[in-house]
Amino acid sequence: MTAPLHQPQLIAFDLDGTLIDTAADLAAAANLMLSMLGTRVLPEERIRQFIGRGIEQLVSESLSESLGRSPRPPVLLAATMLFRQLYSQGLFSRSRVYPGVVDTLRTLADMGLTLCCLTNKAAHYSLRLLRLAKLDDYLTFTLCAEDSIQMKPSPWLLLTACDRTGVTPDQMLYVGDSPIDVAAARAAGCASVTVDYGYAIGTQLLAAAPDQVIGDLRELLMLLPLRRVAPSLAAGTGPEVLH
Repeated sequence: MTAPLHQPQLIAFDLDGTLIDTAADLAAAANLMLSMLGTRVLPEERIRQFIGRGIEQLVSESLSESLGRSPRPPVLLAATMLFRQLYSQGLFSRSRVYPGVVDTLRTLADMGLTLCCLTNKAAHYSLRLLRLAKLDDYLTFTLCAEDSIQMKPSPWLLLTACDRTGVTPDQMLYVGDSPIDVAAARAAGCASVTVDYGYAIGTQLLAAAPDQVIGDLRELLMLLPLRRVAPSLAAGTGPEVLH
């Protein structure tokens, strides 16, 4: 970490790879889909690299990797429908909230900041997932991309969040885990913080050049000039804030 960020009024978070580690359930659904279609399953680490650009893209890349070629459109459509069904059944079976997320969201909300989630994941999954993970209480709203035009790296989600809350892009901070998130923030004119525990490869993160890179979401508190946060919270022992 280097210099503190400018004081934000709105902090927005990516979902997969930032707030919740969803890779295990996504990979399980993808591999069950591949198995039911009679193709070879893939290592979870490989499927992790397909996360972040929407379900259609994840299914397409998983199926192409498994087949060794691009699937025909009818096969891809059937595979996508099958994946959606399978993933809905195991949405929060093995997924977990990353360490420090609850403490950080609670503390930021107590500071009076507006918090939201902006994700390429469809609302059908995102809203249920946040509720099951008990994170929705800390978020004022969640915006989900419903088509390719709205998906990050487009700034659409970020600019829509600014419009909804009445803040300018320079008053917003976007926290994600991938170069896609950094590109969306840059296109919107927002500051960006990237966590290094998500699904992107480290060299990809560095090449994307976010404003800050952190290894634990609690480190975000130390970057904000709003209030001095007690060392106990940075260590993960409790949500105490010093004024």
